[in-house]
Amino acid sequence: MAAQKFSHLAETLISSEIVRLGGIIKEKIKAGDHIYNYTIGDFDTSQFPIPAELLSEIINAYKKGFTNYPAADGEQDLRVAIGSFIEKREGLTYSPQEILVSCGGRPLIYSIFRSIVDKGDKVIYPVPSWNNNHYTHFTEGEHILIEATRENNFMPTAAQIAPHVKGATLLALCSPLNPTGTVFGKEELEAICDLVIAENESRGAEEKKLYVMFDQIYWTLTFGNTTHYNPVSLRPKMREYTVFVDGISKAFAATGVRVGWSMGPQELLSKMKAINSHVGSWAPMAEQKAVARFLINETAVEKYLIHFKKEVEVRLTNLYNGFTQLKKEGYHVDAIIPQAAIYLTVQINLVGKKTKEGKLLDQQESVTEYILNEAKLALVPFGFFGAGKESNWYRLSVGCCKKEEIDDVINKLRSALEKLV
Repeated sequence: MAAQKFSHLAETLISSEIVRLGGIIKEKIKAGDHIYNYTIGDFDTSQFPIPAELLSEIINAYKKGFTNYPAADGEQDLRVAIGSFIEKREGLTYSPQEILVSCGGRPLIYSIFRSIVDKGDKVIYPVPSWNNNHYTHFTEGEHILIEATRENNFMPTAAQIAPHVKGATLLALCSPLNPTGTVFGKEELEAICDLVIAENESRGAEEKKLYVMFDQIYWTLTFGNTTHYNPVSLRPKMREYTVFVDGISKAFAATGVRVGWSMGPQELLSKMKAINSHVGSWAPMAEQKAVARFLINETAVEKYLIHFKKEVEVRLTNLYNGFTQLKKEGYHVDAIIPQAAIYLTVQINLVGKKTKEGKLLDQQESVTEYILNEAKLALVPFGFFGAGKESNWYRLSVGCCKKEEIDDVINKLRSALEKLV
């Protein structure tokens, strides 16, 4: 029987390579392997449970019968609570009419792309970055890739972006960045904002503007002396051109609770609301009511964030120290000091090495497979985030990391590196 034909989008959409890798890992675990699975941008709930107060509010909301359809743009009490939370913690002031609630960040990103990008429009985004390539494909936009480098902690620079702003309609930025856990410095983000403002002021009244999608879903998770900056605080004029992606999934280890929000120009949010209404991507009523009550419980929020950040940071720091020690011992690995999020950027530079059995690690895919099989360590290559397939940098996620296993992870990696010649 001939293969069925479907839409061009369905036929050309690339499936998630991370999901494919996850399938391989699951099979290994089923076969009895103990895999240190640091690929997942999620949380082991035994290590990182959601706040007890939030859990209690969710249960109470269901008991009170909040099981019907919510408002299309999000329940009013939740949007008020979000506005208060953001103003107190980030100094941004947005009215409930400038806030749109959805079931996590993904539908918001989808509706941002759908509201702004037409077929053939230029979409600028850095690589590595999470899923911008797929959303650009959804909208048939023109991919303008900015190859970020180690020298800038894999964050894009204004100098790299500047040649491409003419005629572009969307600049997709993320800070703290998934997959690197690194952030924009103040001066660099200011320079990018100045580019966007100048470009928009040069356009006629009938021309589409260049908008910035600023994904800051990890902004509460910064460590050490790291400071989170956003376009609107640095350049108030950017309020006209910036739409934020935010939510509770990473800030409160609540990925499955599915409450996210955007803040931005009311006219743009109304278009996003219409799209999300047809898709039906609202967050469940009970969860909205629960999050509204939780966010105004400042004592509970502060207590949770202090503990949560400490637990994430100790894992990132210990793994960073382990990779640094291996580098000192002469092994071909490296790491970037953790700044934010739940990710550590690590380098495993083994292409050209051979196993003692004589097998050549001839490409980065072979290195990834070797580390998984020999060190039992599962990491996500930057190639899965739009970077070149032969990039030897990886995302290491600590969301499912147990503190007591870190020494074993480093020792197993050392043992695997020792076997290579």
